[in-house]
Amino acid sequence: MLGSVARRIFGSRNDRLVKAYYKIVKTIGVLEDEFSTLSDEQLKAKTSEFRERLKNGSTLDDLLPEAFATVREASKRVLGMRHYDVQMIGGMVLHNGKIAEMRTGEGKTLVATLPVYLNALAGKGVHVVTVNDYLAQRDAAWMAKLYGFLGMNTGVIINGLSQEQRREAYAADITYGTNNEFGFDYLRDNMAFALEERVQRRLNYAVVDEVDSILIDEARTPLIISGPSQDASDLYKAINGLVPGLERQQEEDGPGDFSVDEKSRQVYLTEAGQERAEQLLQEADVLPPDQGLYDSASIAVLHHLNAGLRAHALFQKNVDYIVRDDKVVIVDEFTGRTMPGRRWSDGLHQAIEAKENVDIQAENQTLASITFQNYFRLYGKLSGMTGTADTEAFELQQIYGLEVVVIPTHKPMVRDDRNDQIYLTANEKYDAILTDIRQEVEAGRPVLVGTASIEASELVSDKLRGMRVPHEVLNAKQHEREAHIIANAGRPGAVTIATNMAGRGTDIVLGGSLEEELAQLDTEKAADPEAQKKIRSLWQKRHDNVVKAGGLHIIGTERHESRRIDNQLRGRSGRQGDPGSSRFYLSLEDNLMRIFASDRVKSMMQRLGMEQGQAIEAGLVSKSIENAQRKVEAHNYDIRKHLLEYDDVANDQRKVIYEQRTELLEAEDIKDTIDSIRHDVVDGLITQFIPPDSVDEQWDIKGLEQQLQAHFDLALPVQQWLDEDKRLYEETLRERIQEQARLHLEHKEELIGAQGMRRLERDVMLHVLDSHWKEHLAAMDYLRQSVGLRGYAQKNPKQEYKREAFEMFEELLERVKDEVIGFLMRIQISGVPEAAAVPEAQTSAAVAGAMQFSHPDAGSVFDDEDVVDAVLPEQDSPETYRRDGDKVGRNDPCPCGSGKKYKQCHGRLS
Repeated sequence: MLGSVARRIFGSRNDRLVKAYYKIVKTIGVLEDEFSTLSDEQLKAKTSEFRERLKNGSTLDDLLPEAFATVREASKRVLGMRHYDVQMIGGMVLHNGKIAEMRTGEGKTLVATLPVYLNALAGKGVHVVTVNDYLAQRDAAWMAKLYGFLGMNTGVIINGLSQEQRREAYAADITYGTNNEFGFDYLRDNMAFALEERVQRRLNYAVVDEVDSILIDEARTPLIISGPSQDASDLYKAINGLVPGLERQQEEDGPGDFSVDEKSRQVYLTEAGQERAEQLLQEADVLPPDQGLYDSASIAVLHHLNAGLRAHALFQKNVDYIVRDDKVVIVDEFTGRTMPGRRWSDGLHQAIEAKENVDIQAENQTLASITFQNYFRLYGKLSGMTGTADTEAFELQQIYGLEVVVIPTHKPMVRDDRNDQIYLTANEKYDAILTDIRQEVEAGRPVLVGTASIEASELVSDKLRGMRVPHEVLNAKQHEREAHIIANAGRPGAVTIATNMAGRGTDIVLGGSLEEELAQLDTEKAADPEAQKKIRSLWQKRHDNVVKAGGLHIIGTERHESRRIDNQLRGRSGRQGDPGSSRFYLSLEDNLMRIFASDRVKSMMQRLGMEQGQAIEAGLVSKSIENAQRKVEAHNYDIRKHLLEYDDVANDQRKVIYEQRTELLEAEDIKDTIDSIRHDVVDGLITQFIPPDSVDEQWDIKGLEQQLQAHFDLALPVQQWLDEDKRLYEETLRERIQEQARLHLEHKEELIGAQGMRRLERDVMLHVLDSHWKEHLAAMDYLRQSVGLRGYAQKNPKQEYKREAFEMFEELLERVKDEVIGFLMRIQISGVPEAAAVPEAQTSAAVAGAMQFSHPDAGSVFDDEDVVDAVLPEQDSPETYRRDGDKVGRNDPCPCGSGKKYKQCHGRLS
């Protein structure tokens, strides 16, 4: 109550921010008159002037009014487009590292040019992130003219570019690309074996287009680079044949072998199902007769059975995936686009391949992974644009520290958003949709039908074909024609069926796209002013007719899980003050209604005495549906938050490993590091056989000689030394062994030269680090899957995960040190310098050739209860030993004098 009164008096924070930005807009307006008198050369010279002023101490904020005025004037001259005042406000919001919520058609692509130009003046690179390759190429080509006029170069990162092309694109002042490409390049760079193989610069500033899609919808799905592991295709086929023999439980506590939780997208075996599954698996010789499904030796079988059940019960063809060219291709649940090359993890993709009887590709082992949440937090400054972010403002603030500012529209919104209509059955709903389409088409209005799946779009398409209504279908199978279909979706009487938000980023112009029509003129006619005039005249007539008829009509065939996706569909209509309308048609058989809202609504409809074909249009029902959507949004937010809390643990470790790799690549000489590691490793081995402060009788000299020979190829007569020199005590013996180890490495250096030895040390270190990091990622996955069971022991799974992950990481660092020194000490030098070093280029090429870029199943990646049991391979506990000096704590200052904490300096790997 008091809050609403205060807002009326003082205005909301959003209102106050917009008001403050308007003051700067007035300053830019004054400069506009001044800059309009400049010649092209004088305007171009502004870029050099701004860069000089930055060098002399000016800040980007100081330059903002003039830089924005420069871009506005250049845009008028080059593109024939002038930035509106509200677009200037959008540009300032982006420059300040916030999210600008701008309605569809308000010119987000043009808005981005303002902060992008300003921040590119610093010469550190600016990334403009879009949702697909088409938009990245389109926007880069379109805006490159403007940036080029102002003396800046533009690059674009899309799938299929060579390493050299990528490096060139990242070296540009401004780089356009997709979130996946930027993320995968970051991971690839941190798998490189030479600095020259890296393509990205330091991550400076990013403007994320469709920021809600990238930072929220895709936040649940980590980017994973993986390589092939052992082939288990026979096991997938065997289990696929057994799954149909298990019966689904239809109601809670009813008969059946497994239950399905559609909310969390999980399957669970019942007690009867466990016995039935064991029987089927034993009959098929997959399990030995005396082995149960939950025995530790059956973990792999249980994992495959779980994947097979989920493939059959939860993943539908033409909804979650399609089969194309004998391959299972994922369909993005948010955009309806296919995602070639992406694969679900945890064996799910292989299980679906077995189900569809196509070639089963080997399950992959993770080589590197990162979530979009952690990738985008690496940027020095992050900002974003979207038409719908306000509903997710809390999450964007909590996770990314990004404030959402709602930008006023250039013209008032006049779209008519009509109440939902709810029917008892899906058939009644589709009949009403077809009637609505026919009426609007007869009135000369274009209609956009939004569906939640490929299956629904094809169903509507079949029905329209039966009625002989011409239409276009925009879904994952029509990806190539996407922009063309959207460009013509605003023509009078045009009917377009779009899966979710396929085609997002391209405006639907009433009357059709004038630019596309002009572009289709052949070269001769394009130069003819009369031909252009005729095209423009016809377009204007069509445009006026559509406006008069009521503009674009939006039909939603069901509510999406998220209100934001529904708002995106509605937002396709009513751009720039155009007329338009929207309506959603629902039935109690829709997924959202069936899972979350059906009982309450069904009883209400029965009380109202609903008849066949009759719709309900009550505000109370709409509120019930909105509450259902809020529940799903809250559930999905919890999953994303849960993912982030777990990934933050891996992220801290990832940073240490990647920083260490970078230091190794940048360092010309790591001899001191190797010497330090060698001293620690050799000392540790001696301590196992000669405990500190012990007497001679406790020493195991024979064991020490054997281990020095086995681990380090050092044949040292330690017992003979002790027999010959009675004055040898523990400390001097350690020194003599250390000296022999040092001489052993120096002898190798004499054979291949100092330069060859330095290269060998670096390459061995990189290979061992990468190998153990890969194994560590797999172990972390197993730990993450099994740690949920700690809850049964009254332990906090997250705390347990953090504790064990830390212990595993410390063990990883110890193993890396042991293996690096062991490898260097044992390696046989052939005498040819080139043979000494690990062949970098070949190794990188081999890794790159086997790499796959996967898109895991979002619903199950990190659920605690995802796997019933998991056992990590047992490892020998490392022997503990006492150090010569005082122990340096992980948070103590590093003894090297760098000023860093020990854990962030020499405590990592040396």
